[in-house]
Amino acid sequence: MKTLKISSCLAFFMTITILSLPKDSVAQTTKTESFKVSGNCGMCKSKIEKAAKDAGASTAEWNEETKELTVKYKSTSTNTAKIQKSIAAVGYDNAGFKATDIAYKKLHGCCQYDRTADTKTASCCSAGEKCEMKDGKCTDMSACKDKGCCDANGVCKADCCKKADH
Repeated sequence: MKTLKISSCLAFFMTITILSLPKDSVAQTTKTESFKVSGNCGMCKSKIEKAAKDAGASTAEWNEETKELTVKYKSTSTNTAKIQKSIAAVGYDNAGFKATDIAYKKLHGCCQYDRTADTKTASCCSAGEKCEMKDGKCTDMSACKDKGCCDANGVCKADCCKKADH
């Protein structure tokens, strides 16, 4: 009987301790990223933010004036490349992916932004980031993995790491 009381008390105190821990102390990393997304209006804002959330962002805020989208997400469940790809799938060019012509043409007339504007597509070889190859694999996955350029094993999916300027 004494053992039962001690076990019950111990379980109670452990529960209280766990519940009082800050949510950030759990082994999940929340990231905040900002990147350019083309668009024009409030309807664009709704679609862009919804696409980001559908791809796993916990929050998404697109600024119509600056064309900047700020997202927060748990790195254990999504990444910037997945979010950018989802946004491109609904018709909006962004820093990581260009929308297909079909997706772009499905946008409402007021949402069809000027596609000749300079929306540079990021790659793992972007300025300021080094994607160096050794034995056919990326040597620094931190420069590549979130952009979807290389697979989990470090092998380039596209020719982004094999550019002439690299």
